[in-house]
Amino acid sequence: MDITTYSYYRDILPFLESVGIGVAESPLTATTFLPGLELGQNVIYVDPDKLKYPGDILHEAGHIAVAQPHLRRLMGTDKMPESWPEMGEEIAAILWSYAALTHLNIPPEFVFHQDGYKNCSQWYIEQFTGKNYIGLPLLQWMGIAYTNQEVNNGHPPFPSIKNWMRP
Repeated sequence: MDITTYSYYRDILPFLESVGIGVAESPLTATTFLPGLELGQNVIYVDPDKLKYPGDILHEAGHIAVAQPHLRRLMGTDKMPESWPEMGEEIAAILWSYAALTHLNIPPEFVFHQDGYKNCSQWYIEQFTGKNYIGLPLLQWMGIAYTNQEVNNGHPPFPSIKNWMRP
């Protein structure tokens, strides 16, 4: 990991802990969907030796954050529905990760790297930096982002966040 990547990585961990998402550094022996990352019950297990893209931590954190509270307790178990995450949750997790990187003042390319997001990383960056927040109604409905009415009443607009975790 270069020094800039390491710095971002070290900023992400305390942020996630502060919003209620645990992070545990641990060797991972099983093959994982994303190199060096595995979701558990409201925790992300990170194997720094296998982690290819540290920005993926924010995307995985987005999955925890947008999940219904009862599902957070099932992550990493055989009780988790096979259909999880559904498409809406995937879109919400992507947008949540953009809000998180904005909050942390991390460049979008750190999360939306060239080897991720089914070759649509640059498209997501263009959409989000252009303020086309695909999935924002979902985050509003989930109680994560301020609604349009709340923004009209003085709350900050997205990418500001109302609740980092879905209530």
